[in-house]
Amino acid sequence: MIWYVALAVLLGLALIGAVAALIVTEKRNRPPRPATAGPAVLDREALDVIDAGLRRLTGECLRSGRALPDLYGVLYSGEKLDLLLAGTEDGTPEPWTADESGERWTATREALERPGPEGEPALPYALTVTVGTVGPDRALVDLSRATPSVSVAGPDEDVRRWARAVVTEVLTGPVGGLAEVTLVGSLATDETLNGAALRSSRLYTAASVEEALARTAGAPVAPSGGAASDVTQIFRLIEGRSQVAVEGDAPHLFLVEASQLPRREGALDALRPGDAVLVLGEAPAAWRWRAGADGTLDTGPLGLLIDRHAGILG
Repeated sequence: MIWYVALAVLLGLALIGAVAALIVTEKRNRPPRPATAGPAVLDREALDVIDAGLRRLTGECLRSGRALPDLYGVLYSGEKLDLLLAGTEDGTPEPWTADESGERWTATREALERPGPEGEPALPYALTVTVGTVGPDRALVDLSRATPSVSVAGPDEDVRRWARAVVTEVLTGPVGGLAEVTLVGSLATDETLNGAALRSSRLYTAASVEEALARTAGAPVAPSGGAASDVTQIFRLIEGRSQVAVEGDAPHLFLVEASQLPRREGALDALRPGDAVLVLGEAPAAWRWRAGADGTLDTGPLGLLIDRHAGILG
């Protein structure tokens, strides 16, 4: 009887040892996952892949007659593109697949690079910009989802460096290729945001938020050169309410210091769907973020743990 027990113990120990050896071997053979985002995730080519993915998404939804997903963010690892949704969706367009929750759609870079239906200008997502990195992934957020505004507080220099990175990407990157930016009040003369390196026909200034909103409220705004006039019809799901057609409207990002934000109720009511107000400093906002002196960015309700914000990635 005793030798049966001893044999069982020996067999059990041998099995445990074999499993442990297998796990160690598998870990050794598995390529290590980078702890931080590398150049392939942070360079301009990465933005081209992200832009292609959003264009493909827009085109597939348009051709199938479905509403665009209620997307608030994007993660890019260099190998795959993840779309972060505010709610579940029925089915996914090609080449996307959904996770179990239905709130994250994934497409591999290889799938996006394979020949397929031509994409459409990603106008509905033109204010989707890099906010920083989440471990090895590049994280982008659609600022237009923060109705009516998103505020970023923290050390002034860090906040302004982050804001400069956002403005630069909107004006020079492929995703924001149709968007416009207005610097309001004192930011209009801030060399950090309005220096020679950021000169663009799509960069404007205004003395006040009211003046800035009045310029875009009366009629559709098209960038210089008429780039948006090529857009005939694309669909945009706004705040989960309805599917609306956008014809030639260029999304607009307004930047204002918290101290110069109008305090009267309804001051931002003239903001068009798809536009966004970015407030630098502590202020009431739909999304209240905080930049840390250690390079982190707390995105509040979004739950994205930004370990390196966009202002220190360049």
